[in-house]
Amino acid sequence: MRTAPPYSRCCGCCPAAQRGATLAVTLVILLLLTLLGVSAMHNTTMEERMAGNSRDREMSFQAAEAALRAGERLLESVTLPAFDGSDGLYTESVPGTTPRWRTASTWGASSTSVIDYSYGSGIDGIAAEPQYYLEEMPAAAEPGGSLEAGVPLASSYYRVTARAVGGTGAAVVILQSTYKR
Repeated sequence: MRTAPPYSRCCGCCPAAQRGATLAVTLVILLLLTLLGVSAMHNTTMEERMAGNSRDREMSFQAAEAALRAGERLLESVTLPAFDGSDGLYTESVPGTTPRWRTASTWGASSTSVIDYSYGSGIDGIAAEPQYYLEEMPAAAEPGGSLEAGVPLASSYYRVTARAVGGTGAAVVILQSTYKR
């Protein structure tokens, strides 16, 4: 007569029946921890990229703002140069045509259609110097002013358009302001 080996009909509480279960549970927990770590690393990398892009965009915005203010300071000068379509001084664009600020040939390192804004020794951390140009707008009647024939319109309006890039050149900001003189 054969006898059954010890613990052959066990309920699972004896050491022989639990062999390998600890290893399997440990491997599942290790897999979950690995997935959690990879996910956390991915999120951290994404957040760092977002912070870098935000910084790049903010740098380009500040540089464009500086160029915009430089254009407005030029308009504050006592005698304005002629707005003849050269050296960044234009009359208003013809309606129905592509605006100058949307034309790629307007901007660039070798463009003569804009004014390069150089702040002393340059603005640190940006890929290229900001640029701007000025447009002389048609005169307009003042709110509450006289519309009587023969009375000249007293105010002149100008549009300042500035463009700047951030540290990588991928973040481009274009700002415009209307200046009344």
